[in-house]
Amino acid sequence: MRKHSITLLIFSGILLSGISRAEVIDDVLQTYRAAGAGEFSVARGEALWQKDYPDPETAGKVRNCSTCHGSDLGKAGRHATTGKDIEAMAPSVNSKRYTDPKTIEKWFTRNCKWVLGRECTAQEKGDVLSFLRTK
Repeated sequence: MRKHSITLLIFSGILLSGISRAEVIDDVLQTYRAAGAGEFSVARGEALWQKDYPDPETAGKVRNCSTCHGSDLGKAGRHATTGKDIEAMAPSVNSKRYTDPKTIEKWFTRNCKWVLGRECTAQEKGDVLSFLRTK
């Protein structure tokens, strides 16, 4: 009986954390729609994630999201400048991802400026977030 109760608690926690994250992502996407974005596209988000942008600090080099986050979003990445570890981006392996709207916006602001050389539009952020939530 006790084993079943513990199992039920674990599944309840997983379910609740999943709902919470999904709701946070949906709320963030809604703010992007309110800012003028249209329908979001996982394919556009993935293309933006993989697109190379010129590195303004080193002629001939490029940056993209994978520069720091790696090509396997289920694994940890490493910041290209600081060398700090970056936890996996995939919500399927990192339950902490996409649970705080302020954190989501903070990292979009920093990372878009670093990779693209400008802030991302609401459409771009929504597309990338839609792509990331599938991982």
